[in-house]
Amino acid sequence: MIFENIEELESMSPEERKRLIGTTRKTPCFHRLHRSNMMLNPLNLRHLNRLDELEADWVTLNLEDAIAPSRKKEALINIALFLSHLESSPSCIVVRVNPLDQGGEAEIKFLNDFAVDAVRLPKVRTRQEIEAALKLLPSDRQLHISLETKEALRDLAHWGGIDPRLTTANLGILDLLADLGLPQRLVTEGPGNPTAEAILTRFLLAARTAGLLPVSFMYQEYRDLEGFRRWCEREREIGFTAKACMGPAQVEIANEIFGPFEEELRRAREIKAAFETASAEGIHGFMHEEYGFIDEPIYRDALNVLDSFPH
Repeated sequence: MIFENIEELESMSPEERKRLIGTTRKTPCFHRLHRSNMMLNPLNLRHLNRLDELEADWVTLNLEDAIAPSRKKEALINIALFLSHLESSPSCIVVRVNPLDQGGEAEIKFLNDFAVDAVRLPKVRTRQEIEAALKLLPSDRQLHISLETKEALRDLAHWGGIDPRLTTANLGILDLLADLGLPQRLVTEGPGNPTAEAILTRFLLAARTAGLLPVSFMYQEYRDLEGFRRWCEREREIGFTAKACMGPAQVEIANEIFGPFEEELRRAREIKAAFETASAEGIHGFMHEEYGFIDEPIYRDALNVLDSFPH
C-alpha cells in the first residue's frame, strides 16, 4: 500500500488532495514482460493505493471514457497524488488520456512532471495525432495508442517508423465494432465468430508490421473467468502475447496463458546456440538430432521467443 490511512484521503475534496501531491518519483519500469495490461479507474482510491503490489505487467489508469467530464480533473489529481508518493511498482504505469482536442494535450503536459512509463492516446484516426502526441512527451516516455476506429484499422500497418517511443497498440474492439457499424455480439458470444477473428488477425498483423506490440481487447464480463480464459487461449493460438484485463483474477489467467514457458525458452536457447556455433563455421543449414532441420528462419524464430521474455 502507498498510504496507510486511505479513509482520510477518501474524505478529502479534490483540492485538499491536490495540496498533498509529493515529489517522489518511482524507479522507471525496466522489465520487458507485457502479458497483462490491467485497467484501473483513478476515482477509486483503494485501487490506486495498490499500485505498489499488483501482479499485472502493466497497469493503465483510465482518464477517458470511464470518467464523467465533471470528474476528469479529480481523476487526474488522484493519479498525480498517488504517483507522487509511489517509490516503486512491479507494474509499468500507463495513463490513458483523453483525445488531444478534448483535454488530452493538457493532461499529457501535466503528467510530464510525474513518473509515468507511458501515455496512451485513444480514438486515434490519423498519423498526425500520433506525431502531435509525441511532441508533447519527454524523450524517455513511451506512447501507446488505442485502435478503436476504422481509419486506424485501415492505416495501422503504415504507422511504423514514426518514432521509437511509439511501442504499443491496444485493441478497443467494442468501440471499433461501433465505428464499423457491426454488432457487439460478434465478440460477446465468445471465440469462434469469423468476423471477430478476422478483426483480431488483421489488427495483430498490422501492429506487427508497424513494429508495435499488439494488446488484445478487454473482456468486460469480469465475472466470467472461463469465457476470459477461452479468449486468451484462442488469442494465443492466433499469435497474441498480451491481453487487456479487468481485475486481478483476469491478470492471473493472462499471465498463465501468455507465458513464459520454460520448455519453449529452453528450445529457443538451444537452437540459438547451435545455429551460432554452426554459423561461425560457415554453415547456415544443418540437421539437429532433437529439433530437426535448423536454418536462418528457425534461428530467427528462436530469437523472437527469447526477445519476448526476460531470460
